[in-house]
Amino acid sequence: MWLAYKDGDEDKYIDEIGNISEYGLSFDYVEPNTFKDQKEGYYSYQLSCGGPSDEFRFYVNLDLSLYKIEYYFLDWFDGANKKLNGKTFNLLSEIFEHFKECGALVKERK
Repeated sequence: MWLAYKDGDEDKYIDEIGNISEYGLSFDYVEPNTFKDQKEGYYSYQLSCGGPSDEFRFYVNLDLSLYKIEYYFLDWFDGANKKLNGKTFNLLSEIFEHFKECGALVKERK
């Protein structure tokens, strides 16, 4: 979906896989100390919610440059996370930059 979006070919695949704008529930900034033992803020790209839910968390420097991405799978009172690297990090970095270019970071972070 992301490659089709970047290449301008979304219409070719819309019946098969949909398009990138139809995926994801929210993109929000989570302030530091929102949750117990959460010392730093992050941007959350939530894909699903309820039980279970999953999301990508983007951690940025003060200049909004990205330095870490984690994937979280969360179920009731349980969960797992994984720090992304390599090709997966590069792909999600591009998606993060798309949010940044659209102005979502400035709008969400107060």
